[in-house]
Amino acid sequence: MVTPSPGNGLALSLSGIRHGYTIGGDFTAVVSGVTLNVAAGEFVALLGPSGCGKSTLLRLVAGLEPPHDGEILADGLPVHGPDPDRILMFQDPTLYPWRNVRQNVALSQDISGKRDNAAIDQVLSLVGLNGFERAWPHQLSGGMAQRAALARALINRPKLLLLDEPLGKLDALTRLTMQTELHRLWKERGFTAIMVTHDVEEALFLATRIVTLSTRPARILSDIQVDLPFHRHRDDPQVLQLRRDILTQLGHRDDW
Repeated sequence: MVTPSPGNGLALSLSGIRHGYTIGGDFTAVVSGVTLNVAAGEFVALLGPSGCGKSTLLRLVAGLEPPHDGEILADGLPVHGPDPDRILMFQDPTLYPWRNVRQNVALSQDISGKRDNAAIDQVLSLVGLNGFERAWPHQLSGGMAQRAALARALINRPKLLLLDEPLGKLDALTRLTMQTELHRLWKERGFTAIMVTHDVEEALFLATRIVTLSTRPARILSDIQVDLPFHRHRDDPQVLQLRRDILTQLGHRDDW
């Protein structure tokens, strides 16, 4: 069984979460009755059809907006807004073009007026950006830009990292490398992670649990414990069987 490292992570509880939006005068339900508990140090992957409400769930957990119904608790405390312990990382790096890599990573510290140069050096080294501290965003490859965004997310040691398809726009080889790096960082830092992805293999490579969601409005279809040791191999028969089971759950026939 894969045992999470709870030392630096937070526990999360979602109870009866319902949410939606009014568009053109009509209410559209996006999330319907989601209840989910995540232990400190777990890595949970959310899988589901495009537009089903996965990213909305991350926004609610991040505190960017309140749910219409239900309650979200982080370490037993209600989530009422954003908090540096809960950081959301998007698909696009969203680096400021007028700030170099080091300045982008230091953004939150500059806002608070508490820059910690040693911490910045450490996190840049952690994500493998030594020597690129003074590079501008337009000088970075896609993978390097995501490393910089990851360093910016990790600079203040969040207890929960929310990942909204952070590797979705990378080429296949860079994506594999970044998956390995993300797994290493999770193991080293011990934060709790919840990642939205459309890639079943990516979820199986990284996650301790995989939660599948229905079409909009999102409901939980299955909650699968991935009891496979790390490092996992994509051609492992157990991995392939889980892949088939998950694709079937999501309504796709796997002919491989």
